[in-house]
Amino acid sequence: MKKNCDQDQILSSSVQGSLLQYISAITCSLSVFDLRDNLNGICEKLLQKEFGVTSKVSFDIPSTPDRGDLTTSFALQLSKQLKVSPQELAKKFTSAIEKVDGVESCEVVGPGYINVRLTSDVLFKALEKVWERGESEKTRKKEAPVIVEYSDPNIAKPLGIHHILATVIGQSIANLHRHLGYNTIAINHIGDWGTQFGQLAVAHATWGTKPVKECSIDDLLALYVKFHEEMEKDKALEEEGREAFRKLEAGDKELQKFWKETVAITMKAMESIYERLHVSFDHVQGESFYQDKVGAVMDEGKKKGVFKEGEAGALIVTYPEESNLPPAVVVKGDGATLYMTRDLATVKYRLDTWKPQAILYVVDVAQQLYFKQVFAAVEQLQWDDSPLEHVVFGRMRFADKSMSTRKGNILKLEDVLDESVKRAHNLIDEKSSELEKAERDDLADMIGTGAVVYGILSQNRKMDIVFDWQKVLTFEGNSAPYLQYTHARGASVLRKADAEETPDFQSLVCKSITESERALIHQLLKFQDVLLLACRERMPHRLCNYLYELCQAYNAFYNADVILQAPEPLRTCRLALTSLSVRVLKTGADILTLRVPQRM
Repeated sequence: MKKNCDQDQILSSSVQGSLLQYISAITCSLSVFDLRDNLNGICEKLLQKEFGVTSKVSFDIPSTPDRGDLTTSFALQLSKQLKVSPQELAKKFTSAIEKVDGVESCEVVGPGYINVRLTSDVLFKALEKVWERGESEKTRKKEAPVIVEYSDPNIAKPLGIHHILATVIGQSIANLHRHLGYNTIAINHIGDWGTQFGQLAVAHATWGTKPVKECSIDDLLALYVKFHEEMEKDKALEEEGREAFRKLEAGDKELQKFWKETVAITMKAMESIYERLHVSFDHVQGESFYQDKVGAVMDEGKKKGVFKEGEAGALIVTYPEESNLPPAVVVKGDGATLYMTRDLATVKYRLDTWKPQAILYVVDVAQQLYFKQVFAAVEQLQWDDSPLEHVVFGRMRFADKSMSTRKGNILKLEDVLDESVKRAHNLIDEKSSELEKAERDDLADMIGTGAVVYGILSQNRKMDIVFDWQKVLTFEGNSAPYLQYTHARGASVLRKADAEETPDFQSLVCKSITESERALIHQLLKFQDVLLLACRERMPHRLCNYLYELCQAYNAFYNADVILQAPEPLRTCRLALTSLSVRVLKTGADILTLRVPQRM
């Protein structure tokens, strides 16, 4: 067989003879992806030759293998324009398609779908494309970066369970971009500036019982809560807090020291949680980082007429009436900065420093209006074509009502993770007696932490997210334990077979494949498309759904087809499918920040 056929070259030569002669002459050794492109070109050329119509044709991998290995509906879409029934139009293409090397059969089904079934060698060759990283990954790193901002907690408070949404959704979106080869910059924009630090300083000076450097994160939270409780009784405290922050902004040494120690205590506590979640950042840049950059932005805004004087000497941004956006305060009348002030300075710094192709803000739905105001202000400032996107996620609620309030109305993320690990331990004790204690502990942490994370990521981020212990900690259904169990099952097969970690798909020779093998191959071939879709839409749940379906396909294959005791070449082929399934599950889990075990 000839290698590396050039489709354009063949198409140009086909003009000299009939298109059908060209089709029957194709003998390239093609993968599904190459063949898909070829079939698209063949059908587009036939449309042009037979009907004088120029139209794009797209063959896709169908959702289920009973619809073939490739399918297209272009006959339904064009039948009205060509005044031919969809079935009749589709049938004009079947004989041409069947002559293409690598096509086993082609049929018209339903109202006019064309379903193509491919030979096993084409399917196996396509799997090598899944195994290898795409060429696009090698070039994207040279492009302008994508900045993903996520987590964004406030200093002096422990991470609450609600923080897990921005944290793991943002991390998985950053991981998707990085896996696909984008130059990705992950940023944690912490709330380490603002009036709350003045309030905390007043609280510590009034009710603190030990130096701030000896305080825990819970001590700081208790002081903050105490301040607000007392402020309800004594309104003068509110002005004391504001005055303390004004002094902090002015550079008061004692308050600066207090602030630095508070930040250090909080970051230490947060880093331990991030480590448990396998979350990391390229930059941790709090609001304070941009404080010395605010002045230049204010001067520019005033010079361009974007920032105007409002009530009591405040600076505001106004928006066109058609935008339906209320005015936004940029600087208070007393000169104190706000979130808006610092966020505009943040945008300016990122555009000037990295010149990104996109800046993604992974922040909850409550901030929709605010981000519209920020983005509209940036547009008025005319800072190039500022590529800003608010990646919205919904609110979180619990199926178990008793989990709604703890620790002064903050349900600590650490407590939820600990509870999940404890429950995972109980599950392991019920199902396995072979593991040593250290291995049980590690597995419980893997399953418990993964269950919480996957329970979030497997839901559509645009909807309100419901956390249910019964659904997240189960070995059945769309859950982390099911994914982890399936990975361990496949890894066990490879371990018993002492199989090669990287099979040579080009050399595999399986003249026939079972329906369960075909279904598994189908699922594996979708991996790259799913990654691209999940990345483009910023929707991690699409990857979760895919991995769940892959687990189902692999387990069906495992139960239907003998693997270790199969004769050659079936044994090698089935071990290759197992090896690739394990690799894809591991890769997908890594993107979702999950760990997967070698055995359970």
